[in-house]
This record gives sequence, C-alpha cells and structure tokens, in this order.
Amino acid sequence: MITLTDSAASKVKDLLADEGDESLALRVAVRPGGCSGYSYEMFFDGDRAEDDLSAEYGEGVKVVVDPSSAQLLAGATLDYKDGLQQAGFSIDNPNAQSTCGCGESFS
Repeated sequence: MITLTDSAASKVKDLLADEGDESLALRVAVRPGGCSGYSYEMFFDGDRAEDDLSAEYGEGVKVVVDPSSAQLLAGATLDYKDGLQQAGFSIDNPNAQSTCGCGESFS
C-alpha cells in the first residue's frame, strides 16, 4: 500500500473539499503503458471493489488501491511539493527498477 506524506495528504484533502463529495477517495493505480512499461494513475473515485485495499491519512483523506497495483506500490510514498523548482505530486517507489525522464512511468 502506498503512504502519503503530510504535504500530500493536506493537498488531497484540499482537492477533495473542492469536489464537495465526502464519498470520494483518492484512487492510486498502476497501469500498463508509458515509455518505461507501467504508468501511475491517480483520480478521485466513489466506487469500491470488495478486494480494494484502503487506508486513511490525515483527517479523513481516504486512499484506495486495487490488489494488483498494491503489489507494485508496496513501500511507495506519494508526496506533494509546491515550489519554484518542483511542483505537484510525485511517487517515490522502491519497486521501480528504472523510470523515464518525465517520472510518469517506471519498470
């Protein structure tokens, strides 16, 4: 299961508040594709499958991961930065043997 830093949890909480739907959770998934083999996908989702893994971070930030993605995200950390050099979400994944230059895909 992926872990959220305090910064990422705070930003997700703000974005969820903007959505105005308390049933939504952040879904983090790994899909085949991208220039390195797999790509990350993140979106707000109100649907849950019985075998989804879930965790809660901060005050009410729910994260959902499907079982096959959870295997590839074990030990990974989602962070959020807002600075001049770097802005946005990033995933530090110890399971990634290599990443592409843009950081959006891995193998």
